[in-house]
Order: sequence, then C-alpha cells, then structure tokens
Amino acid sequence: MTAPARLASLDAFRGFTIAAMTLVNNPGDWSHLYSQLEHAHWHGWTFTDWIFPFFLFIGGVSMAFSLGRLAAAGADKPTLLRKLAVRAAIIFLIGLALNLVPGFDLSTVRIPGVLQRIAICTLLAAPIALYFSWRQQVLWIIGLLALYSVLMLWVPVPGIGAGVLEPGQDVGAWIDRLLLDGHLWPQSKTWDPEGLLSTIPALCSQLLGVLAGRWLLSSHSRTEQTVWMLLAGLALLWIGAMLDVVLMPINKSLWTPSFCLFMTGWALIVFSSFYWLLDANPHLPLRSAAARWSTPLIIYGMNALFIFAFSGLVSKMLGLIEVGGVPLAQGLYAQVSALEVSPVNSSLLYALLFNAAMFLLAWWMWRRKWFVKV
Repeated sequence: MTAPARLASLDAFRGFTIAAMTLVNNPGDWSHLYSQLEHAHWHGWTFTDWIFPFFLFIGGVSMAFSLGRLAAAGADKPTLLRKLAVRAAIIFLIGLALNLVPGFDLSTVRIPGVLQRIAICTLLAAPIALYFSWRQQVLWIIGLLALYSVLMLWVPVPGIGAGVLEPGQDVGAWIDRLLLDGHLWPQSKTWDPEGLLSTIPALCSQLLGVLAGRWLLSSHSRTEQTVWMLLAGLALLWIGAMLDVVLMPINKSLWTPSFCLFMTGWALIVFSSFYWLLDANPHLPLRSAAARWSTPLIIYGMNALFIFAFSGLVSKMLGLIEVGGVPLAQGLYAQVSALEVSPVNSSLLYALLFNAAMFLLAWWMWRRKWFVKV
C-alpha cells in the first residue's frame, strides 16, 4: 500500500507530545510541581506518563507510512532494513552523547535512555513490520507481552525471589545490574527506567503504532478509520485497567503490559481526535479552523527530534554555566520566582517560558524550511 500525503494530524500529535515533554522536563523548581506534571512515583500514572508511550506510538505510525512510501518507490526489504538500522544507530548515538554531558566520562556514562530505547524499538520493530502481516504482528505483540509477564512474575531474583515489583528488586533491574552496572540511571544506580528487559513491552507500544499506521493505509474511509481507532483506544483502556488488577500494576518504569496497553489506548484516543479534526472531517470550514489553531503544534512536530535533543542540551547547559557564581538556570528562575505567585505556579511559569523559547526556535527553523531528519 502506498502512503498518503503527509498527515497534518500526525505532525500536530507529535508537536503536542514534544511540547508536553519540554514542559514537564524543565520546571523552575523540581520540588514544586503540579502532580500531573511529574511521573507517578511508582505504580499508577499521570499526564506526564503519556509522553514516552506517545512517542513510541508515533514512531510506529511513521514507520508504517515510511515503509509504505519507500516500498512504493521500489526499495527492497533488505535496503529498507539497512536504512532503518542506520536511523536507529544515529538516534542511539544522539541519546548517548546527551548522557555524556557534562562529565564526558565513558566509564560511568548512563547507557540506557529515552532516545536509546526509541532506537532499539525502531531496530526491532522494523523486521516485524516488514515481514509479517497485521495478524502476525498482533500475535507478536501478544507473545512478547506474555513472555515479559512470565519473566517478571516467575523468574526468581537471587536473594529476593520471583514476582517482586518494587524499585530495584524486579528481574529487569537484576539483569540491568548484571550487564550495565555503573552505567544506569544516576538517581537510582541499581535500576533504570529505560532498562533492557522492559524494552520488550516498549517494543509492543511501537508495534501497536505500526498497526494503527497500517489501518490508516487501508482503503476504508477516513471517517470509518477515526471511529475504529477511537473504539480500539477505549478497548485498550479497558484491557489495560483490567490487567492493572489481575496481572501487574500500571507502571511506567517497568513498562508493564497494563501500562503498554492503557497508554496506547490514550494515544489512539488523542490521535484519533487530531485525525478527525485535521484530516478526516468532511466539514471544510471546521477543518480549516482546526488547521489554523493547530499550526503551532505542527511547527513543533516537524522538527521534533531536533527540539527533543536541543532542549535537553540547553537545560543541562543552563545548569552548568555560571554568572556571578550562580548557575544561569537558578538566576533565571530567581527572576520568575520573584513574582507574586505561588512557588508551584512560578515553577510552571518558568517551564512555560522555556517551552516558548523552544517553540520560537522551531518556528524560526520552520520559516526557513530547515527540517532536521534522521
């Protein structure tokens, strides 16, 4: 199947996700946050926990579209796999380079990370997306989630036992310490939220995005596509909520099957809303109005990877560069916190201003038609 023209809804959804990421990653004061603007401390979920699974879902949809477009251009499957492998390697190296700042110490650098997980999921999802039918892809997802559940619940951790889902005590954390000791998340050192084993269900999040992309490439009407995506999203929310009770709790750090399916449900619901407003709505005046208000999100979404990496680098540099012996980030936040607002609102205002600065960069690049692609 040939991929259609670029979907405004996918760019807007990607822009929404990168804007949300920039907002939650850059508060003025980490000790003063609205509860929805930080990750659930362990089990459970918040708005912030939407962001990473949304990125993987978007990656899956984009993969289905790009593979369809390249296949229509005559590329064979081994060539497509090589292209995706190179892309995954570049994304992995960008993530690793960001982790090297500011210490540049290879002996202690954190090897896992958000971009690294996206890269690994891209690498693993590619052959499944290329060589298997949609029904076989569904079986892959079920099989991988079942395998992960068996490993997490029945493989004993030395000195702890099996099925313990507390920080640093699960089998995934044990594997990470065994293989990546000294290169894990600095805040814990004994486990990593982007660890090796939990990449299995994260891969399923991307494969569910591939299935959504395949559905959008089908010959069904866009109205029908929207309705079924919305219904599938509601169904996955229900399944995820049930698995939260009967299998494993919703938990981002462990990327439990309940988290994978529940968050994909939300991704389908939010994306189908964008899709209906921007691409499927037959009422042209409403679609035109939606296109106007969503333009900032589309601008953000067209350079998402660059903004992701650059915002992380800027955030680190603001903490390193000192002016008068005070880190620049601290000095800037002092100006915001001097306003007569509560600490939690001044922290949020700083994050909004940081987000606005990143948007201005994205807008400047968009005006000059500079789009950083990998």
